[in-house]
Amino acid sequence: MAKTILVTGAAGFIGSHAVEQLVKRGDRVIGLDNLNDYYDPNRKEANLREVTDLARDQKWPGTFEFLKGDIRDRQLVADLFSDHRFDAIVHLAAMAGVRVSIDDPALYYDVNVMGTLALLDAAVGRIGTQKIEKLPTFIFASTSSVYGNTQTVPFVPEDTCDRPLAPYAASKRASEMLAFTYHHLHGLPCTVFRFFTVYGPRGRPDMMAYKVLDNIFTGCDVPLYNNGNMYRDWTYVGDIVSGLVSAVDHPLGYEILNLGRGEPVLLSDFVKGIEQLAGRPAKLTSTPMLEADIAYTFADISKTRQLLQYEPQTSVPEGVAKFWEWYQKAAFPSSPSA
Repeated sequence: MAKTILVTGAAGFIGSHAVEQLVKRGDRVIGLDNLNDYYDPNRKEANLREVTDLARDQKWPGTFEFLKGDIRDRQLVADLFSDHRFDAIVHLAAMAGVRVSIDDPALYYDVNVMGTLALLDAAVGRIGTQKIEKLPTFIFASTSSVYGNTQTVPFVPEDTCDRPLAPYAASKRASEMLAFTYHHLHGLPCTVFRFFTVYGPRGRPDMMAYKVLDNIFTGCDVPLYNNGNMYRDWTYVGDIVSGLVSAVDHPLGYEILNLGRGEPVLLSDFVKGIEQLAGRPAKLTSTPMLEADIAYTFADISKTRQLLQYEPQTSVPEGVAKFWEWYQKAAFPSSPSA
């Protein structure tokens, strides 16, 4: 049966892919995004056009309605929940980025914590005029950064995660705990996903895969932290979305789950894969690793497999090739090779 689903951050990297898959399978999706300038809003608008065009051209059975707005606007959120009876909320909107959060922690807490609180309040009927007859499933996008410099490898959801290294991670951990509080007090079904390093088509320009190609083709300065001697659990965006969609269909009470591939890859090897596809070397600037960063991420996804039948399908070489194909079209739309 088709569901009515709110996707916050719908114009972003992961959000636009989530919208795409939900509409493709027949759901009614309401997308919310404030199109902020953390990176070029034109990139986000292009994401929306791409999804809308695909839905129209391929005659997908679902529908998509977009609303420009901020999750911190409690009146807007109240009106949204008064107008719609949501079966699920896929909450992806956030201020992202470990390093940037160090410069403006107040903004990160305002958006990531207070914005999440507004949505939780609306989901249980604490704001708005609609009487909540059946609580929606609340799916929250957290981050592997909450693990900090854990000594437990691979990273397990049961880790205490009480030593975040940056305001971004701390704001996400605080929101995870808020979600538990609303599950405990109101019975709201909440699934928290800790995303590991996500990449793929429509990737954010501030993410490593995008920045390497920008360095190759535009010469912009890009740091290579610790000379590339850092392992990341690179996870293709399509696999991330498969986990999100499965959680929409399977309320779990309150659970924290990892969404990764479970196969860490050296950063320098990831860069080499991009260089080989581009046919040109990158000229990255070797830079010491920041105190807010860690040298290793590695997701234990056994619990996600067990509860949601989650199984990553896209290998890193396959995913990088798909990203490269998209980047050519996005960065060089008039190029004959695109």
